[in-house]
Amino acid sequence: MSTNKIQSQAQMQMQLQQRDWVALEQQYYQGTFKRQPITLVRGQGTRVWDSNGKEYLDMVAGIAVNVLGHCHPAVVEAVQQQVTQLVHVSNLYYNTRQIELAELLGIQSNGMRSFFSNSGAEANEGAIKLARKFGRMHRHGAFEIISMENSFHGRTLATTAATGQASYQATWAPIPDGFKQVPFNDLQALKDATSAKTVAVLVEAVQGEGGIWPGNPEFIRGLRAWCDEQNLVLIGDEIQAGMGRTGKFFSWENYGIRPDIVTLAKGLAGGVPIGAMLTDKRTDLFTPGDHGTTFGGNPIACAAGIATITTIQELHLLENASKVGDYWKSKLDALCAKYDFIDSPRGIGLMRAVHVSHGLAPVIVAQALEQGLLLNSVAPDTLRMIPPLVLSEKDVDEATFLLDNTLAAVSALPAVQEARS
Repeated sequence: MSTNKIQSQAQMQMQLQQRDWVALEQQYYQGTFKRQPITLVRGQGTRVWDSNGKEYLDMVAGIAVNVLGHCHPAVVEAVQQQVTQLVHVSNLYYNTRQIELAELLGIQSNGMRSFFSNSGAEANEGAIKLARKFGRMHRHGAFEIISMENSFHGRTLATTAATGQASYQATWAPIPDGFKQVPFNDLQALKDATSAKTVAVLVEAVQGEGGIWPGNPEFIRGLRAWCDEQNLVLIGDEIQAGMGRTGKFFSWENYGIRPDIVTLAKGLAGGVPIGAMLTDKRTDLFTPGDHGTTFGGNPIACAAGIATITTIQELHLLENASKVGDYWKSKLDALCAKYDFIDSPRGIGLMRAVHVSHGLAPVIVAQALEQGLLLNSVAPDTLRMIPPLVLSEKDVDEATFLLDNTLAAVSALPAVQEARS
């Protein structure tokens, strides 16, 4: 590294340290997020650095977004090149990057056609609208959508209503009508809930925000069969479990089925905001004016998406997610055997969680920060790990070492010892 570059980085570091980022956030940003007490300023691969220069191994990956790690050269190059050519043109005109990305997704999904948005919630909104049009055209005006308890589908009013967690809904009552939830992995409950008003079933094959709960094969396959029998639309929410996280490009591939509509976001563009709603021929019903977006399918986001999918293929990251995911599971198994307040490791590929006793998951996350490890707790009893697909076995060894140190420190806390006694 050149002397000038070292000096420049040192100057930037001093400037970052001189500002009180927490105070500025509290003054100028709405109090929407409960943040961890660090300010991240740089990332590379599986690592990030905070404003004080401390390095962390990132097992969160922007909540399953940075599938290629931070600042992957392919994504950086694609965005840099695209921003010099075309930043935005709207959907009044064709744009080559949008069509190229749709082509790649069509190949991956065996012929589905895409609609691009800016987020997962928007992708699910599009799926809900498309399903309701199907109901109007093919099920005598049916409009109701059945989703699963413990699911998560977004934070718009409609996707909040579809989310199977009461804590996300209570504040916003009355929530939109036309949604009901049944227990996950309970096919009979779903069948019992189906009525003449039902048009679709919305499901995550692996529940993400709910705590990394894979669907039973019999349940997921049974959903497909039931939808076929009843002329219902099966919507597969792949926003967290898609893009190779489970060792397959789409998580439903693990079950040998295909939904009628598929939603993607998070990792689709390697960190650049984008959402996608894919549909099979049976539900390909939108006509001009039915749906739209100003920014969706933006050339920059689509260029990043093309680079992301191409890199996943070229680097064999689906295979890596399976291999390294199994290796990480073996380490989690060993840690669960060693510490009596964590157990029940679960997940597929690089989508993992463990159960935590005594509500200690947030404590573990906070202690892991001290060790230089980023983890996530989706609930007081759930520790979630959704690292980049480029994670290596060497990274897993380091994560295991840091998590072991973390758990040892948590185990020694007086409050923890008291709770365990």
